Amino acid sequence: MATNDSTLAERMERVLPNVLPLNLRLDPIIELTEDQFVHFCEMNEIVRIERSADGLLELSPLLVGDGGARTIQVIMALGMWERTDETGVAVTNAGFILPNTAMRAPTAAWVTKSRLARLTIEDKRGFFPLCPDFVIEMRWITDGLTVLQAKIEEYMANGARLGWLLDPLQRQAHIYRPNAEPEILDNPESISADPELPGFTLNLNPIWEPVF
Repeated sequence: MATNDSTLAERMERVLPNVLPLNLRLDPIIELTEDQFVHFCEMNEIVRIERSADGLLELSPLLVGDGGARTIQVIMALGMWERTDETGVAVTNAGFILPNTAMRAPTAAWVTKSRLARLTIEDKRGFFPLCPDFVIEMRWITDGLTVLQAKIEEYMANGARLGWLLDPLQRQAHIYRPNAEPEILDNPESISADPELPGFTLNLNPIWEPVF
C-alpha cells in the first residue's frame, strides 16, 4: 500500500504542475468590477483564485496532504516576530491588487503599518490595493516551480522588498531582492529576513520534515 501511495504522489508531482493553475478568461463577455471580483472569490472559497495582470483568472486547488500543517509553521513564526517588532502587520492568503492590476494571494505576507494607515475603510474591506513589503510563497505537489518563480518576480517588480519561495519538495529556499539575482539555498536549516525584517529568522526544519 505504501508503494502505491508513493507512486500516486510521484505521478501527481509530475502531472499536476503542468495543468495547474486552470486559467479562465471572462472578459469581454463578462466584466467584473473589483467589488464583484471580491464577491466571486468569497463565493468560491474552496478554490484559490488569483488574477493575472492581463485579466486571466487563475484557479488552483486548496492545499493537499500535510501542506496546511507545514504552512502554519511559517505563519506562526512570522506572527510571533510581528508581535515583537510592531512596525507592520502579517497576513496569510490575503488578496493584494498589485500596481500592474494583478491580484495575488501569497502564502504569507507582511506590510508596514505606515503603508496600511494610508488605506481607506473601503480599501481594507476588499483586496489590499498595494504590494506587500515581504512575501512568502510555498510550493506543493500541485505547484509548478516556474509559476511560483514568476509570481515572486512579479512581486519584486511591483515594489516588494523581500521575497521567499520555500520549496519542501526539493528542500530549497529561493531568496529574492530588488535588482538582484535570486539566491538559492540547498537544504538550509534556517533563513534570515535581515535587514528588511530585522530579527526575523525562520527555522526550516519543521517545513522540510513531514509533521505527521
